[in-house]
Amino acid sequence: MHLLEGMKLVRRYDLGDGIARFELLAEGDDGHHHHLVCTRCAMVVELDECFPHEVERKIAAENNFASVSHRLEFFGICPQCQ
Repeated sequence: MHLLEGMKLVRRYDLGDGIARFELLAEGDDGHHHHLVCTRCAMVVELDECFPHEVERKIAAENNFASVSHRLEFFGICPQCQ
C-alpha cells in the first residue's frame, strides 16, 4: 500500500482510531475531501463540501504561514447508532 501511496494511486487516511484506511484515486484526482465518522460503529461518510481557498489564504496571512492546506474530519453518532 505504501508503494501505491507513493505512486499517488491511493491516499491514506487516519481517522484517529489508529487504523490506516486507503482510498483509490482516479487519474488527476488529488483525493481531497472530508469525512464524517461515527464514534460508535466507525462508519465513514465522504463529504464533498470544502472550505473556499480564501479561508486558507486568510488563516495563512493572519499567522504568517505559507503553503497552507487542511484536513478536516467530523465526528458524531450515525442514525443506526442513535
